[in-house]
Amino acid sequence: MSGTTAGGARREWALSGMDCAACALKVTRAVERIDGVEGVEVALMAERLSLLLAPALDPGGSEAARVSAEVERQVRALGYGIAPDARGAPGTGQGHDHGHDHDHDHAPAPAVQLHDVPGERGLPWHRTGKGRLVMLSGALLAAAMLADLGLPEGVGAWAYILACLIGLGPVARRAWAALVTGQPFTIESLMTVAAVGALFIGAAEEAALVVFLFAVGEVLEGVAAGRARDGIRALTALVPRSALIETDTGPREVPAATLTPGQRVLVRPGERIPADGAVLEGSAGVDESPVTGESLPRARGPGDAVLAGSIVTDAALRIEVTRGAADNTIARIVRLVEEAEAARAPTERFIDRFSRRYMPAVVALALAVAVLPPLLAGAPWETWIYRGLALLLIGCPCALVISVPASISAALSTGARHGLLMKGGTVIEAAAAIRHAAFDKTGTLTLGRPEVTRILPLTGEDPERLIALAAALEAGSSHPLAQAVLRRAAGAVLPQATGARVLPGKGMTARVAGRDLTIASPRHAEAAAAGGLGPQTLGLIAAEEAQGQTVAVLLEGARALALIAFRDTPRADAAPALARLRAMGITPVILTGDNPRAAAALADEVGAGFRAGMLPGDKLDAIAQLAAEGGVMMVGDGINDAPALKRANVGVAMGSGTEVALESADAAVLRDRVGDIAALVALARAAMGNIRQNIAIALGLKAVFLVTTVLGITGLWIAVLADTGATVLVTLNALRLMRWRDGGAQSRVRPPAS
Repeated sequence: MSGTTAGGARREWALSGMDCAACALKVTRAVERIDGVEGVEVALMAERLSLLLAPALDPGGSEAARVSAEVERQVRALGYGIAPDARGAPGTGQGHDHGHDHDHDHAPAPAVQLHDVPGERGLPWHRTGKGRLVMLSGALLAAAMLADLGLPEGVGAWAYILACLIGLGPVARRAWAALVTGQPFTIESLMTVAAVGALFIGAAEEAALVVFLFAVGEVLEGVAAGRARDGIRALTALVPRSALIETDTGPREVPAATLTPGQRVLVRPGERIPADGAVLEGSAGVDESPVTGESLPRARGPGDAVLAGSIVTDAALRIEVTRGAADNTIARIVRLVEEAEAARAPTERFIDRFSRRYMPAVVALALAVAVLPPLLAGAPWETWIYRGLALLLIGCPCALVISVPASISAALSTGARHGLLMKGGTVIEAAAAIRHAAFDKTGTLTLGRPEVTRILPLTGEDPERLIALAAALEAGSSHPLAQAVLRRAAGAVLPQATGARVLPGKGMTARVAGRDLTIASPRHAEAAAAGGLGPQTLGLIAAEEAQGQTVAVLLEGARALALIAFRDTPRADAAPALARLRAMGITPVILTGDNPRAAAALADEVGAGFRAGMLPGDKLDAIAQLAAEGGVMMVGDGINDAPALKRANVGVAMGSGTEVALESADAAVLRDRVGDIAALVALARAAMGNIRQNIAIALGLKAVFLVTTVLGITGLWIAVLADTGATVLVTLNALRLMRWRDGGAQSRVRPPAS
């Protein structure tokens, strides 16, 4: 359960029993006080505790073992389950580098391990500790009521006292554990003081009822939190437990978590694909809807990539595994959504700061209500102490604290189910506020598969020889235009290229067959060619660009050898997607390194502004300018887009984009559809609307019951309902996001089916 980082060894545990953000805060504050602990992170929805040991501690030494044991003791004392997390191996968590190799010997597949963590996860409510407390408290309260009705006067009061004290025991133990870690203002401590105070003023019946209602509220919070985690649990269940691999002795069934790159698996019709891979043999429809939300199966054949968790519909496929279990698409989605909790939204940070002042303020108000009227006006002590105790219960900010993370977690898991990945609450909040959407051209608004349409020799050389030279030059490049050249030269014998070097945003240079060749954009070629390209060549370029084509120039030294014209096809959904963005008040603009004429042709077709002839640095400047005019989202898929993706308020990578783009981006759309950009914004806006509703519910209920309690209209048991009820209402309201569907031109949140 350990890993190492620059700061020290990492330790991770799986937790159980955390129902709200206040629970995560209690664990964080208790653990961070332990000597030898640094960098504590508690993920509420993922139910995981992660920390760094002090750099001076030997990870395998006795001091590290002492720290680990103390962490587990403190967490259990607070009333939560804890067990070493099998996923806490090197490369897991915040320091995980997705671009490096992994130790597959242990196959720490997150998508499977989540189901194997010991504790109360997955148990029905009546088998959990809090569920048993509800049943015990309820039975004691019922027995006390019967004793009050059927036994001599006075016996019933003692029965209520006994019911209150027995039911309060576990709560008081948790309150004491929090108190010794420097946390006096927890709901358990307030509950304990309120219940004991009620006993002292003779309200034993109400004290017992309050203890029972508190236990019921905690169970309801647990059930609601469990439902909020179901989205991620459903994702982890997509990967099958076993796979059929091909061996020298025939097919053999093995655990899917042990699959490693290079192995070959057989997937029969109706079965789920156990790992990310490439089809070796067979053609079939593949249903990717469980992973990307794509509604229709896609035809997949030899050479095509397939995703773990997808379903083969109509024929068997032989697949070569390309990613180990810990790095398949499902595992990466789960990891991204879990780690996104660390990227807290500004609203959430504000609510946390507010709640830390709110609770002590209400406790001070409760003390003033209990003491000042009797002292200053001679009012009855019992009446005002009772009202002060009720105010104590209203002082817990659980509903307020969870109002933001509950909505964020629901939005993250809902987005993951629809192929819309966002890396935390900060991204959601920023996406909801954007006013500009900047798009890369090739591979984003177009299909990213340009084809060579014309080869125009400028020196009389054979066109096929020229395209072979260009293909040899481009052989090491993954750029879409380079791939188009290679496809055009397929079957030709390519000469040897040496010293290949990329000219960022400009082209490629290398020595091919003893000739120093460069393939570049006309703008760069004009500067590189001796005396420029000349009016005739520039006229040819202008004619091709006027038809919406992209032109590259092949040069030998400073002499232009040929023009190569390309055409790329716009995505079918690009125009309606950008129209929807405009309807949402977002201005789309194309940022491209392509020539102005080709950019203008595409911009006119899809309905967007454009800026052409841009180098990566130019895109950064444009993003900065758009950001100054309102929030900007950058959408791209290539290596040259990575700086702009980082600079934008929200960077979004298309699902087919490079690893660099995906790692640099704040969000990704797995279905590779431009229409999903508007859907991502719609989901973010729905989440922010849900957050505002939750804050209104939490603060509104608190304000109403604070006034009614001071006026004596409501009492202790209503105060408990005000606290736990508000928490449950906020959580259930957040769960409405789990039913979100992209409503086309307008986003909407569908209410639960009745």
